[in-house]
Amino acid sequence: MRFQLLGPLALADGPDTVVLQPSKPANLLAALLLNANSTVSAGYLQRAVWGEEQPATAKAALQTCVLRLRRLFAKHGVTGTAIEAVPGGYRIVAGPPTLDLLAYRDQVRRATAMDRDPEAELYTLRDALSLWQGALLANVRSAVLHRDEVPRLAEERLRVVERVCDLLLGLGRCGEALVDLWTATRVYPGHERFHEQLIEALYRSGRQSQALAEYRRVKDFLREELGVDPSPSLRRLELSILRGEDLGPVGQAALAASAPGQAAPVVAASAEAVGSGSASGEVVGSGSASGAVVSRVVRGETVPQPDAEPPGSEPAPASGPGLASAPDPATIPTLVTAPALTSAPAPVAAPAPAPVTVPPGAATGAPSAAGACAPSADAGVGPVPGVPHFTGRAAEAEAMAARLTAPPPTGPADHRALAVVVSGAPGIGKSALAQHVARQVGDAFPAGRLLVRMTRADGEPRTADEVAAALADALGATGEGRALLILDDVVDADQVRPLLTPGGPPGTGPGLAVVVTSRMGLGGLIATHGGWVQRLTAFTEAESYGLLLAALGAERVEAEPEAAHRLTAVCGHFPAALRILTARLLTRPGLRLADAVDWLGDDPLARLTLTDSPGHSVTGLFDRALDRLDPRLSQAFTHLAQGPPELLADGGPEHEGPVPEAVREQLADAGLLEDGPPGPYRIHGLLRAHVRRTARIRDRRTEKV
Repeated sequence: MRFQLLGPLALADGPDTVVLQPSKPANLLAALLLNANSTVSAGYLQRAVWGEEQPATAKAALQTCVLRLRRLFAKHGVTGTAIEAVPGGYRIVAGPPTLDLLAYRDQVRRATAMDRDPEAELYTLRDALSLWQGALLANVRSAVLHRDEVPRLAEERLRVVERVCDLLLGLGRCGEALVDLWTATRVYPGHERFHEQLIEALYRSGRQSQALAEYRRVKDFLREELGVDPSPSLRRLELSILRGEDLGPVGQAALAASAPGQAAPVVAASAEAVGSGSASGEVVGSGSASGAVVSRVVRGETVPQPDAEPPGSEPAPASGPGLASAPDPATIPTLVTAPALTSAPAPVAAPAPAPVTVPPGAATGAPSAAGACAPSADAGVGPVPGVPHFTGRAAEAEAMAARLTAPPPTGPADHRALAVVVSGAPGIGKSALAQHVARQVGDAFPAGRLLVRMTRADGEPRTADEVAAALADALGATGEGRALLILDDVVDADQVRPLLTPGGPPGTGPGLAVVVTSRMGLGGLIATHGGWVQRLTAFTEAESYGLLLAALGAERVEAEPEAAHRLTAVCGHFPAALRILTARLLTRPGLRLADAVDWLGDDPLARLTLTDSPGHSVTGLFDRALDRLDPRLSQAFTHLAQGPPELLADGGPEHEGPVPEAVREQLADAGLLEDGPPGPYRIHGLLRAHVRRTARIRDRRTEKV
């Protein structure tokens, strides 16, 4: 059993979480946990529970609250953690295994000792990130705690947000830093250090005009809202950009200033500023290029009083003095803060990034003065990378290679047929297959092979005009002969059609071969532009076993072949799940495969994730896929996944009624339904389990203390 403070106050036991309803005992528990292993005076606990104006019976009522908490612990089997009565007050004993706040601080403390290894420090801080679960103490209605404790914890978080962004900049990973900084600057518009990092990241990415526009925006905000000028460091950065100077690597002073334990001035955002990320108040960020992490900033909502809450409803954010203008620290995605009591690490001298080699056809378009970050990553156009441990798909790869190396189709000069559309479920291996085949057939494309990412790191699709501009630079520099283009993760046919017309980018002549990967079937694109479709499904048992052999090595796998086959079965022979599993097993070389079967089988959805990169997870992959659906389709799919398999049949159970065939076809086209048997459709076991688990978490009634 584990207590959760970094979000709503809750008790967690493995995948099961009980969120406590707002109550006086919940206030008491939060006050004790925030000061775990220390004596908390009875006077402070009474103020935390009842506020500054306490009832005459507060002392006796406090003892009653303690008794109710002890009964709650007994009910949920809490062992090893007890509320002790000590002279002058009470104390709760906890450790990192039983309290997320202590585990989080322990992780950050370890990170401060890794000052000579920025990658390891970044890894450790992001591992601590997974412990933050949303708005801090959202279900605790204590004005004293929100006035005295929540701002301090929020400040801890902000300091490591700065630290992680400085580490990313120092390592040349500006694209990752940008996603987080766009969100941070909008949630905390008066926090100048975030703006400075954002402007620097834009400039290092070759986006000089955007960097200057961002400087003007923050300058106007500071003058109009606060009546102050930008800091000297911001003004110096603007001057360097105007002069086109090379910023060089991120300096030691910047890294040391953002280290845990260093103070950082923060200006609280107004309610209007918090919601400035979009009209709806939704802010999108990502901690890795693989996917997005979405946080919501809610504004303008009426906070119901505790006695007005219906039973089992989701608790509203706490209200009280000092809360109206404080933005929720959890709205900054993927990054975590450090404890205020840790010592500052020694300055990290970030290594200068290695030169980026761009083959013919890669977009360049950025001034050399921009510094470390390769602009081609922001343009979404670059060389085709290799795929480590690629296995399986032998027949598909052979057929694709034959299609791509065949002579260009004859026809009108103003028409270019597609070569291949690779479609299938999210995580089924579409991009890996396309990249693997593209590298196999390199000799057939002397003008180069380019990978074009059709969605940004935050999951938003790139516009056709944006991609065309990047391709104009890239393909304009290609040599003679054919070129191969992979349009990766296409959202719909309209995103591609403008790139396949006579008015497309320069250099895209009839000899260009185009491969499209998409979760959608893109039947309309095939109808208008021709081409061949390769629809991918889950691995066969032999292919799954082959992936384990390639990734883990024959010695480890063949020593326990039966356990290896059981592992692939638990993963449902799903390529993304197998990739995540092998990555986790490689980091734990001493773990026997037989033990891994039990470890994974206890909670496969929770354990098929990479702790240092939360975006790499089966649940995150499925969530991003479902987020792309129209809400009505998403609701229909949830209904199908929660119901019996007969719902997928043409008739459906009599008491349920049929799901319209048009809806099932759209879900199949989106890669969420697979071809049967049994019946015309089926849902992959991992995806069905994810939907059911998500529904349980969403619908679980909160526990009343």
